[in-house]
Amino acid sequence: MDTELARTFLAVVATGSFGDAAERLHVTQSTVSSRIRRLEDGLGAALFIRNKAGATLTAAGRQFQRHASLLTRTVELARHEIGVVSGFRATLMIAARFGLWEGLLLSWLATFRALAPDIGVRAIMGFEDELMAALVDGRIDVALLYTPQARPGFTIEPLLDERLVMVSSRQGAPAAPGRDYVYVDWGPEFHAHHSKAFPDYQGSALSVNIGWLGLQHLLAAGGAGYFPARLTHELELAGRLHRVADAPDFRLPAYLCFATKMQTEPLALALDTIRRVAADA
Repeated sequence: MDTELARTFLAVVATGSFGDAAERLHVTQSTVSSRIRRLEDGLGAALFIRNKAGATLTAAGRQFQRHASLLTRTVELARHEIGVVSGFRATLMIAARFGLWEGLLLSWLATFRALAPDIGVRAIMGFEDELMAALVDGRIDVALLYTPQARPGFTIEPLLDERLVMVSSRQGAPAAPGRDYVYVDWGPEFHAHHSKAFPDYQGSALSVNIGWLGLQHLLAAGGAGYFPARLTHELELAGRLHRVADAPDFRLPAYLCFATKMQTEPLALALDTIRRVAADA
């Protein structure tokens, strides 16, 4: 079977519509429709129920989903093994949100390279939706996420609890968002906690979807915002940032995600060292 058809099928499953799948795959909607039609003709069964709300799986589609995921993961694994750079025995694809690379996976990377110099690593940054899709498709081996989506055949393992704290470039800042407040989008859980803690918050002049951008802005131009305590600790000790007294802290769990039955010795070593680095974070 053409793995492109299986990937297209999984893209429709992940997005819930042919149009959104086309955008994700950077092809036309008619191309997606054609691929799904070829797949259904080859399997002899309808895989989706199409309606104005999008596309939902039929019973046959739900059965095929597991096979499509396994097929794409197997092909990608073969490509990784065959395409290993000369001098390395394996290559791993490790992906995470930017904030989880900073101060965490970057430390892990140095540790892992020292322990396994004969294993290549491809480091990837992205957001939850695209990283979960890449994980399901088999394009990455492991992902670190704040809000993963449960998928059959995948392990979602609690890794660490981020403690988001409000810090400011000036001492004595108010314990509520002010004119210089930078809103960092840490995901839906943070948004829910933030809305409950600050019901009168109407929005900020600056909002960012990557914590690093907000933190660099605070250091360069001043302001306040919420960031992981592990990233602000040294800056607080140096007097460059100050913890805002009486501002609530928020808990943000991070998770380790990987295919349950596709583990190899290099991947097992990577998972083990990620756990150890996270325990020390």
